[in-house]
Amino acid sequence: MHPEYILTLSCPDHRGIVHRVSGFLAENGCNIIDSAQFGDAQSKLFFMRVHFAAENPEVSDGKLRADFATLAASMQMNAQLHDARKKPRMMLMVSKIGHCLNDLLFRYKSGLLPVEIPAIVSNHTDFYQLAASYNIPFHHLPLATGASVEARQAQEARILEIVTSNDIDLVVLARYMQILSPPMCEALRGRAINIHHSFLPSFKGAKPYYQAHERGVKLIGATAHFVTSDLDEGPIIEQDVERVDHAMEPDTLTAIGRDVECVVLARAVKWFVEHRILLNGHKTVVFK
Repeated sequence: MHPEYILTLSCPDHRGIVHRVSGFLAENGCNIIDSAQFGDAQSKLFFMRVHFAAENPEVSDGKLRADFATLAASMQMNAQLHDARKKPRMMLMVSKIGHCLNDLLFRYKSGLLPVEIPAIVSNHTDFYQLAASYNIPFHHLPLATGASVEARQAQEARILEIVTSNDIDLVVLARYMQILSPPMCEALRGRAINIHHSFLPSFKGAKPYYQAHERGVKLIGATAHFVTSDLDEGPIIEQDVERVDHAMEPDTLTAIGRDVECVVLARAVKWFVEHRILLNGHKTVVFK
């Protein structure tokens, strides 16, 4: 089988980008399997994702990467060349609500999510048995309510040690109910995804679905986004909604909301590990 790669890139938009990229691949004995591109009229940037097979055995991985780096530099590209068959390494973080964690673990075990999961981190012990049932190391890093700045810094330093020692590509906050510090957000920039209900900023704090029930909402939903120091305002990756009505109790709304959260987060994670998400300032480009 030929090696397969996924190339993602963004650069200033101008004529001839697709021609030069596809020409480079053809000249190096590569066969394009699928390709997608988008030019943003607002940001004046061009985005592209190409899945290709390297069919010329005389063109080594090192030569392919070095030669494309030269092309990318000449075109002011921000480009990444990924091994398409390499499973990204994902770390899950969770607190005391486990529906998203359980859903992602099931998808991973079923082969629906092509990742490796070398670590689960939590500030509580509720899901250590679930982690053990999947033979995944569970790291309990407690953080008391009202903890000092020093205690928070020490806990986050330990989290980053786990990220580094396990070569983590993606951190998923699967209902991890701690606010990450700005330095932590910066350290995980572009590789940490969070999930939350889509009522923000209307219903903050505890029991948002109960608050929504009191206001008689007709739509509930979920948002998956990249983590930034602007709380719950990072670049949005995916959203979805479900209709609800006056006859539904708060517990029913909560159950529906959790189902939507699972689906939305799973989509965002899958698109990330398939290298389909490109950052576009405060937004994302998602090639589906």
